[in-house]
Amino acid sequence: MPALQDEPSTRSRKTLRERLIAERARFANADPANGAFAAASAALGGALLGVLRQIEPELLGVHWPVRSEFNARPALQSDESMSTLPFALPFTRRSPPRMEYRRWDGATPRGTDECGIAASADGEEVVPDTVLVPCVGFTADGYRLGYGGGFFDRWVALHPHVTTIGIAWSFGRLEAGAFEPEPHDQPLTLIVTETGVVG
Repeated sequence: MPALQDEPSTRSRKTLRERLIAERARFANADPANGAFAAASAALGGALLGVLRQIEPELLGVHWPVRSEFNARPALQSDESMSTLPFALPFTRRSPPRMEYRRWDGATPRGTDECGIAASADGEEVVPDTVLVPCVGFTADGYRLGYGGGFFDRWVALHPHVTTIGIAWSFGRLEAGAFEPEPHDQPLTLIVTETGVVG
């Protein structure tokens, strides 16, 4: 996939991305006494578990949370129906840009990938049948605004049979016209937020 050029649409995406990441950080770092972030996390975890019970994945690709992303691990580890489900974490490479999934035991990762994100550095490469995809923003028809690296889009394009579940906070929903999908964008199967399922 070619690198994105700094054209008007790209600059618009950058502005959207920066605004939503800042809003997400404010939400996550708000006064914990009001419990909004904890309640939203619990609601998103419950909605996600409901979806996964219906899908019944055999190998689930998850992501290590960064920048105030939702952390799926507590919800997955607290649910008996998920207790035997095998997991995998993404491992990204910078040159050439590429992402793979590596089997993960669910413990705190002991290594990082080439983008500095916690990863299962010594796990075997696998292809999950279902993956959780972090979203900075999203549209009602399943398109995702990510961080701009294109790693997930490339991987999904190579594995079109995989069920893709976007994970987002509801305020990341983009209005019609605010985000125009580009040829490299891959629509997600569905998106889960703390207010329910989209798609």
